[in-house]
Amino acid sequence: MFTGAGTAQAAGTLPCDIYGSAGTSCVAAHSTTRAMYSSYSGRLYQVKRASDGARADVGTLSAGGYANAAAQDSFCSGTTCVINVIYDQSPRHNDLFIEPAGTAGPANSGAPADALPVTAGGHHVYGVSFSGRMGYRHTAASGVAVNGQAEGMYMVTSGTHVNDRCCFDYGNAEIEIADTGNGHMDAINFGTECWFAPCHGSGPWVQADLENGLFQSNLGYSTNSSNTGNRSPFVTALLKNNGQNYFAIKDGNAQSGALTTQYSGPEPNRPGYSPMQQEGSIVLGTGGDNSNGSIGSFFEGVMTSGLPTDAADNAVQSDIVSVRYGGPSPAAGGTLTPGSTLSLRATTACCTTRYIRHQDDNALTSVVTSGSSALDKADSSWIVRRGLANSSCVSFESRNYPGDFLRHFDFRLLRQPMDGSAVFRADATFCPTPGKSGQGTSFASYNYPDRFIRHYDNAVYIASNGGTHTFDSATSWAADVSWAVSAPWTP
Repeated sequence: MFTGAGTAQAAGTLPCDIYGSAGTSCVAAHSTTRAMYSSYSGRLYQVKRASDGARADVGTLSAGGYANAAAQDSFCSGTTCVINVIYDQSPRHNDLFIEPAGTAGPANSGAPADALPVTAGGHHVYGVSFSGRMGYRHTAASGVAVNGQAEGMYMVTSGTHVNDRCCFDYGNAEIEIADTGNGHMDAINFGTECWFAPCHGSGPWVQADLENGLFQSNLGYSTNSSNTGNRSPFVTALLKNNGQNYFAIKDGNAQSGALTTQYSGPEPNRPGYSPMQQEGSIVLGTGGDNSNGSIGSFFEGVMTSGLPTDAADNAVQSDIVSVRYGGPSPAAGGTLTPGSTLSLRATTACCTTRYIRHQDDNALTSVVTSGSSALDKADSSWIVRRGLANSSCVSFESRNYPGDFLRHFDFRLLRQPMDGSAVFRADATFCPTPGKSGQGTSFASYNYPDRFIRHYDNAVYIASNGGTHTFDSATSWAADVSWAVSAPWTP
């Protein structure tokens, strides 16, 4: 296991310390970013290397401290890694392993270990980025609520990396990887899937996956018109359930402020939910039957024995805010140095006020000025990463959709979540060269080296200098593939 010197958090004030002091001890504590107990100095997660299948555990920098992500970077240098195991920090040892096939989905893959770099407590760490067919599970976990016992749980996730597919969950699930009936799950769900209409706003919402429904209230649908979703970059999602006649849903901005109670009241008014019939397994990233079409982000989460008090929940939220989750430590803006944030401006004479931005998942060019909206500015800002397929090249991560990258598909550039595959890594890697027009920088596709990022009719492609496609036109090709690396509109 990798360890090293680092800064611990305040003793006795971490989430499982808080819940334990309130009489609701953690029975599961998972995080790839930090310790959940002030005394914990063990393993956080295990990575598996693609080049030789070797495995290594990543631990904390110190007791009660943050993950030693530098050790992962060293171990995975020159190749790729997936997260193979997420260790349980509680004495129960409910470690999460890559989930096998279930009745609703094929076997899962491990999440790419480097897809979600963030900072916590000022330290470089990695979250877990799920992009479909990725999930983890512990079957028949120790101490987790069963048959109507009370429990609570929270996770820190992200409101910028979500979809409407089933089911990005963390919590209590079936022993068999199958739908075994109403009330057999008790898990936090986060996404934009509205199971019971009406839902207010566009989400994503924190919901209760109690099996055969994502519940926002005892009626299923939302009874809270102010709950329109939470699109914060870092979101605290919380669910607690006494297993008999009460459950509550809360959310909050994990970077600031307090929790908001979105629902607090009776169990669903349908057969099977009162009392609950939980089975006591733990799932992360999929539904109980392995419905695994969802995407999502995970930074930390715990499950408790017993119903936590509101005071304990509030204290945990205060601790989460103190972590100061944020984007990776930036390099100087407007450069191609990994960690820098930049905007890419067209240099063709017609189009020097246009920048590459994403819109509806597509890459295109738009006019962006100091008077543009905050959304336009954020959509046209990108974080430079080491090339996902070749570290001597670069990849461009969305500034406002962490874990999503600029990649080509059928020669068109798109913004998509990194799925960890070799194809995606190659499609999202671009190698800088001096601008073909004599100014700026041109970016060759890693896996189509004779094709360069080009704007054509305001869309963005990888294009060759002459070819069968209209966007391969030799007319103004050199100018169209030359870009000014500029200061970011959104630092």
